[in-house]
Amino acid sequence: MLSFGRNGSGKSTLLKMILGEIKPMEGEIRKGSDLKISYIPQDVHFQTGSLRKFAKEYQLEESVLKAMLVKMGFSKEDLEANMENLSEGQRKKIFLAKSMTETANLYLWDEPFNYVDLLTRIQIEEMILQQKPTMIFIEHDSTFREKIMTKQVSLRERRRKI
Repeated sequence: MLSFGRNGSGKSTLLKMILGEIKPMEGEIRKGSDLKISYIPQDVHFQTGSLRKFAKEYQLEESVLKAMLVKMGFSKEDLEANMENLSEGQRKKIFLAKSMTETANLYLWDEPFNYVDLLTRIQIEEMILQQKPTMIFIEHDSTFREKIMTKQVSLRERRRKI
């Protein structure tokens, strides 16, 4: 599934509501107590430190994370670098690898392909088509959307009365 709309229409806010980071202004969001969500935020520049620290923080198997990153084009030097010294695309790949190695009931991806190269996009597309995970994603790449989505939710800005 995909949420779609103009910038500022509330797509990222919707994901944050599902995560429980933001409370809805009206109504409620109910989730099962055993629901495991894997989330890729739109902005990943906040992450610092080594991949070892990252893997430990998110309870990931470091060797599996690194193997996934090598498939996405990381060099040995990239794997040893602190995240603050990596490009935005490399940081995004780290979060993609994190999400793809996590076992979850629901995958929430907020513009996962910002700054990510075409080869990596194709690899991830193929994996999603093969595994068919339950996802809600926001993505501006129309080719990816058309291949992956099964339903589309369009959000429109609500006009405020003054």
